Amino acid sequence: MTRPAKMPLTDALGELPLWQASGVKEAISRTFVFKDFSQAFGFMTQIALAAERMDHHPEWFNVYNRVEVVLNTHDADGVTRLDLELAKLMDRLAADAPPN
Repeated sequence: MTRPAKMPLTDALGELPLWQASGVKEAISRTFVFKDFSQAFGFMTQIALAAERMDHHPEWFNVYNRVEVVLNTHDADGVTRLDLELAKLMDRLAADAPPN
């Protein structure tokens, strides 16, 4: 199996203006805030199904209406195109959510 190609964190963040460097490891992170728990959980459910199809799973934490996400590719010890693809999907789904 081929290891995913790691990309520079600055390149990844250049494509994802709403994300930031994780600070804990070579990863990207973002906190999403929704109207309520149901909306946050619905977002997580949609992402979970897509992540399973991609075989690329987020590290995340949820309390009520907040979903904190950290993305990196463990096999590459950093950020790859898979992380960007998942982050962009999260951005699109969050943008489609009713305002909080």
